[in-house]
Amino acid sequence: MPLTAVTSTRTDNAKAKITIRAPRRDDGARVWQLIQDTTSLDDNSMYCNLLQCSHFASTCAIAEIDGEVVGWLSGYIPPETPDTFFVWQVCVAEAARGRGLAKRLISAVLARSVCAEVTRVQSTITKDNKPSWALFGSIAETLEAELARKPHFVREEHFAGQHDTEFLVTIGPFEREALPVRTAA
Repeated sequence: MPLTAVTSTRTDNAKAKITIRAPRRDDGARVWQLIQDTTSLDDNSMYCNLLQCSHFASTCAIAEIDGEVVGWLSGYIPPETPDTFFVWQVCVAEAARGRGLAKRLISAVLARSVCAEVTRVQSTITKDNKPSWALFGSIAETLEAELARKPHFVREEHFAGQHDTEFLVTIGPFEREALPVRTAA
């Protein structure tokens, strides 16, 4: 696609209304394609995305502009830590960037009743992933909560040298009242 087309699309979408909702299982293939189109993300199988859109729909979110998927958040509440929302993956299409969409996706899920007991947000981030560090730093600031990090999956020990160390990022505890007010998504 020529550069002018990309620029034009982004400009047009800058004013377009974004809707955020829970995924449905028929969204799995569209989520998978969005992730494939975002080269900086680790790939999951389409089957994984189908499971996320069905079994984990209550803790995942899709953002759309005119029916086109432009954002995706996958996450879950670990059974051993029901006060924690673990963010697995956040993806925003180029056309929707610069609008705070990743943070809005996380906020939308945290506002759901399934997260009523959640007072911590976690994720893993590689040391050089500046956009993710900025996102989670911004979330910690909004929630007026501490952000802690420690090595979690270590390059040589867990990834056999094939992937950079992932740091476990923990935000919280936070007060539920600190959550930005969101309509149901």
